[in-house]
Amino acid sequence: MRRAERIAYRRGSVGFIWQQTSRNLVGYLTAAENIALAQHVAGVVPRAEREARGAELLELLEIGDLADRRPAELSGGQQQRVALAVALANGPRVLLADEPTGELDEVTSAQVLEAMETVGREQGLTTLVVTHDAAVAEHVDRTIRIRDGRTSTEVLRRTHTDAEGGRVRVAEEFAVLDRAGRMQLPAEFIAVLELRDRVRLGLEPDRIEVRPGQPHGARPDAPYEGRRRDDRRAACGGSHARVRDPGRRGARRGRRDARGRSGRARRAAGKVGSR
Repeated sequence: MRRAERIAYRRGSVGFIWQQTSRNLVGYLTAAENIALAQHVAGVVPRAEREARGAELLELLEIGDLADRRPAELSGGQQQRVALAVALANGPRVLLADEPTGELDEVTSAQVLEAMETVGREQGLTTLVVTHDAAVAEHVDRTIRIRDGRTSTEVLRRTHTDAEGGRVRVAEEFAVLDRAGRMQLPAEFIAVLELRDRVRLGLEPDRIEVRPGQPHGARPDAPYEGRRRDDRRAACGGSHARVRDPGRRGARRGRRDARGRSGRARRAAGKVGSR
């Protein structure tokens, strides 16, 4: 994609919200004028429809009565709602939000997140939120957690109606397996089982078992015994796997060398005596 194509894509297909409310809005313009500016730059919405489109967005976000106010006259939550309207001014297909609630209190954050959820549903919008706020998870259908620079877990959520007609939110968590077969265990699992350094693996017909490499309460420097015989057989489909110990092999080689040297010494002594 060439530079001109990237610019056109960003203007017509992507909306963006910064964490800092001051970066989302022009301070000397009103809420309606900020939306009109974004529409003018993007050039996507026809000129005759821009004013009506801006008013519609403000009403959708329940701040229609704030159209003539400047950012300094708005609260933090109101500013982020206006920023959301500005991000949607070009009719994007994707909305990117960088810590959109990072500067808001808990109550205001929930209101902004609910507004984003409503807009996404009404506009058929895909929203990608990057955040450290765990409360955001309750307002999205999919959460991907990154730990130590790697994707660790993925949570999928769905809503269904129970027998009494109430809406129930169900979440299911998955560990992410990369192409190299690496997987990060949840931190709470590691803490409960006291997993560290090495673990024991066992292959069952329908699952892989992960067990501590040493019993609970054992010293951190206790010797590692390796896999048990039944674990080795399971990992090899039931056949016996012989695990060689390089240390034992070296010891046997040393004993053979010692026997060879003593035998040569005896033979040499016999030759001297015969002379």
